[in-house]
Amino acid sequence: MTLPSWQETSVGNHKLGSMARAALWLIQVVGETKIFTVADLREAFPDVAQIDRRMRGLRDYGWEISTAREDPELLPQERRFVTRGKDVWVPGQAKGPSHKSSITNAQRAKVMQADGHLCRTCGIAAGEAYEDGVTQAVLNVARRQVTLTDGSVTHQMVTECQRCGRGTVDRSVHLPQVLSRIESLAPLERSVLSGWVKNDQRTYSSLEVLWGMYRTLPDESRRTVADALDGTDH
Repeated sequence: MTLPSWQETSVGNHKLGSMARAALWLIQVVGETKIFTVADLREAFPDVAQIDRRMRGLRDYGWEISTAREDPELLPQERRFVTRGKDVWVPGQAKGPSHKSSITNAQRAKVMQADGHLCRTCGIAAGEAYEDGVTQAVLNVARRQVTLTDGSVTHQMVTECQRCGRGTVDRSVHLPQVLSRIESLAPLERSVLSGWVKNDQRTYSSLEVLWGMYRTLPDESRRTVADALDGTDH
């Protein structure tokens, strides 16, 4: 089947949206497994606002596009078009995924209460200022893709701040992998993890606190600490 050109805005009576055109651009200009930059994308669509956000929407339709966080070979401004998903330029294929259906106020309140009114990605609380001090956190409820123990895939609701929600990192969860790693823990490690889970908070030992303090020291002071641990004195 011949694909429409990524430069077209409509095919017959069907209008091609910016997400569909971005998908066609990836196929026709970039090519699967190839690298492109955000600048390349914006140059191709100079008149489309937030074209990079439109392209990220392709992930909801099975398209895999990696960033430097998933692919260590990439630079921060680079992306890799890994593989294509649904033919979103075909009428009906770009219909919103079922997991994107609206969340009721009751559901939102219940999820936020269960999550302690904290972003489950970065841990920030509602109204709390980010480290850069520029903005304050606003919490939303998002749907996160989870692979269950029986191999089926579902979407479960989770609290997430707006800043994390705008990120490009794939936050899907593979539950069998998590449970498998728990099974491989030594009894003491399992006990410690169980305590963290019950309290929904990690507690730090005195050694971990000291290690954190040591890592903040200048080089000369780190050498002093190293000498003290070796039993030497200057």
